[in-house]
Amino acid sequence: MKRRILLVDDELAILLTLKTILEIHGFAVETASSAKEAIVKLKAGTYHMVISDMKMEHEKAGYDVIHAARKTDYAPAVAILTAYPLLGGDWKSEGAQSMLVKPMNTDDLLRRIEVLLIQHEDQKRAVKLAKDQPEKKLA
Repeated sequence: MKRRILLVDDELAILLTLKTILEIHGFAVETASSAKEAIVKLKAGTYHMVISDMKMEHEKAGYDVIHAARKTDYAPAVAILTAYPLLGGDWKSEGAQSMLVKPMNTDDLLRRIEVLLIQHEDQKRAVKLAKDQPEKKLA
């Protein structure tokens, strides 16, 4: 099963380039060209990961996408994509797990995505395991 990524960016050239790179490397990629479109897709589909540009409809539109992703039942991994890393200093507190800085070498991008997906799945398994473990009673 291919891992599904929702890629969000208002710059068509970046969106199509990243989509092509990710698809060549075995990902199923859906795109959105705005935070508003991404939020609709997050509600309608299921994704393993969401990668969102920061600046779209407004300076921090990427955070709108992160917040919507965090509200889903399927809890995808989330990364912010930005050319302005100094302006996005609060990305972790907003719920993103990684910041990807444009432009990025293809190998570095793929490596960072793989690491994030593995870490995210490990965290999800740990949370599920903790919930499934019956509480031990003190004797």
